[in-house]
Amino acid sequence: MNAFFENEIVHGDCLRILPSLPDESFHAVITDPPYCSGGISSAARQGDPTKKYQQSGQRLSWRSFGGDQRDQRSWSFWCAMWISECLRLLRNGGYFLMFSDWRQLPAATDLLQAAGLVWRGVISWDKTEGARPPGKAYFRHQCEYVVWGSKGSLPSKENALGPFPGCFRFPVKQSDKYHLTGKPTPLMRELVKVAPTGGAICDPFAGSGTTCVAAKLEGRNFFGIELDAENVNISRQRLEGACRTE
Repeated sequence: MNAFFENEIVHGDCLRILPSLPDESFHAVITDPPYCSGGISSAARQGDPTKKYQQSGQRLSWRSFGGDQRDQRSWSFWCAMWISECLRLLRNGGYFLMFSDWRQLPAATDLLQAAGLVWRGVISWDKTEGARPPGKAYFRHQCEYVVWGSKGSLPSKENALGPFPGCFRFPVKQSDKYHLTGKPTPLMRELVKVAPTGGAICDPFAGSGTTCVAAKLEGRNFFGIELDAENVNISRQRLEGACRTE
């Protein structure tokens, strides 16, 4: 394990922190970056995330977050920068998993390849029928996606851990939600299994720490980066709770 690595979530901008980490440090990068999506019109996409991603009438209110107002071109340019750093940090054969909604899915698949990763496919996450439809005439926006790829060739048949499911069905439960766009802990516990037991996972957009909590619960090491100081505190509290339940 590298000297810097301490199973922690650090406060800061991933574009400043990722370049300071040693080459080939991680078996997997698993992350949920801002989508800069969530609206049909340009004005709607520029809106506050609490208006774009929170269902109307929802009793619980979640804090907003920054970095979600980029247009398509600047979002793509920004993603290319941090994904390229992730490529450097991955070991050969390492996995890269990036969440996306349906609007950014085409760009996300291009960005993996532009950064030098091998695009391997798309995993669907079925949020179940509790997901909101935009209106009565619409199909329900029930799925989000994980675009996945690898740094070079995948592990050989003798060393591979899979096969892994190509789709997952997990509802969003309020008891397991600590962030406006937080993902279910059971979902993340499945995804971190692409890294070997004792392996290292990086999440450049740690949010409320679900990837890191899942890694801890599944016996993987982790390194998270989060721009919002309050989310860092939430993440650390959750990790302390995960340690107590082991």
